[in-house]
Amino acid sequence: MKKSILSTLVLAGIVSAPAMATNVETFMGGGVGYQLDNFKGSHKMHSEDASYQIRGGIIVDDTHRLMATYGYKKDKFNFYDAGADGVKAKHKQDLYLASYDYLVPVGANVNLFAGASMGAAHNKVTHQEGGKKSSTDFVWGGQLGAMVQLTDNISTDLTYRYLDQNYKVADTRLKGTEQVMWTVDYKF
Repeated sequence: MKKSILSTLVLAGIVSAPAMATNVETFMGGGVGYQLDNFKGSHKMHSEDASYQIRGGIIVDDTHRLMATYGYKKDKFNFYDAGADGVKAKHKQDLYLASYDYLVPVGANVNLFAGASMGAAHNKVTHQEGGKKSSTDFVWGGQLGAMVQLTDNISTDLTYRYLDQNYKVADTRLKGTEQVMWTVDYKF
């Protein structure tokens, strides 16, 4: 019993030593951008508007970024059934994402990055013809962009992100979300 406890402690120490030796920076920030949601089904709908987000995470050894993001978008738009006039509708979306980015330095203060995101999206579509339809579904996708270090503690990103969504109600499916976001982060 004592040997197994001792060996477990030694193994834990060996495994955690490199993690303690790494350079880890914590950050928080927010951003604004443009978001386009593409719906498919018996009618054509595209919801596009400003998108807002807050986020926080860590950067490990200046090359790996792990991040949690909350995003919000609300839009009023028209959708069209075959042979019918436009129907007024509203689309509201809350995004909860976990992301990983690999950072590649291309200058003293500039990094390019690419990575993957996954999480959940709560979509609510309201319209005159069919009432209110909401669902929380799995989302996944990727992003790429550029990060510029403005000061020791402040950086800014310009990011393009595509997310595949599983929202489906009746014959309407939210195929995907595209975002272009500008964010500012503060490192602690």
